[in-house]
Amino acid sequence: MKELSLNILDIAKNSVKAGASLITITIDEADSWRVLTIADNGCGMSPEFLAAVTDPFTTTRTTRPVGMGLPLLKLAAEQTGGSLSITSSQDAADHGTTVTASFRMDHLDCVPVGDYAGTMVTLIQGSPNIDFSFRYRTASGEITLETAQMREILGDVPLDTPEVLTWVYESLCSPVE
Repeated sequence: MKELSLNILDIAKNSVKAGASLITITIDEADSWRVLTIADNGCGMSPEFLAAVTDPFTTTRTTRPVGMGLPLLKLAAEQTGGSLSITSSQDAADHGTTVTASFRMDHLDCVPVGDYAGTMVTLIQGSPNIDFSFRYRTASGEITLETAQMREILGDVPLDTPEVLTWVYESLCSPVE
């Protein structure tokens, strides 16, 4: 994929399919490294599936026999001297999956973050009842979005209304402070 925001969209949609009620997306940039972490409280993966999940021919898709999201994210990270790690649990008390990818930002092959604001709008619009927590932190500051907090403030106003989605996009596009 040409930008991390597309990887975020792909992984978060998988979290939705896994029954997650909370998806946390964090991008941290410091000391020439960009670390992307996506964590959910979905059903988790079996140890066997987890061991093979970065193989393109391992997928839960029924429409085609390949899944390229995680293999491409792994490749993108490793091309910069970074790495990909995935942890997952199906334990009843502590289930979910965490994907962490690190990238050397000063490497020629480091992909840009891309349109993370558009990605968050797409996720909220497509799954307005799921809680999303988003944080993008750089040396200049950070920008955050918490849909649980938005629900508290907005009351009965659905998060997928055009006015709310426009506000989300504009808020995330503001400079990081």
